[in-house]
Amino acid sequence: MSAGGFSRLPNGTVVVALTLPSPSVCGGNVRMIVHAVNRARALTRLRNLGLRAVYLRGNAEPPTPDEITAVLHHPDGLIWRTAPDGAEELWHPIRALMRQRPGVRSSGV
Repeated sequence: MSAGGFSRLPNGTVVVALTLPSPSVCGGNVRMIVHAVNRARALTRLRNLGLRAVYLRGNAEPPTPDEITAVLHHPDGLIWRTAPDGAEELWHPIRALMRQRPGVRSSGV
């Protein structure tokens, strides 16, 4: 079961934060942060990456101000790190997580 939440920004866009089981070989949990036009679009972005069973129920764990700042300054608008978050771990682009999955090919884009 994923835990997460969202924050609506002054310009109308949203930042969605979800804690999910890691899709990589190493296991554990990851905290994913997505910036999108609305909540539905944010979840669609994750589903298009192969994370099919992603749902946001409630707003129990909304993104922190640091998470919002990190995703707004990233060109892809989609970042992750292991959860529970370690203070010394930096945010990673989604490509780094998808690279760790066996049998998943990147499009090279």
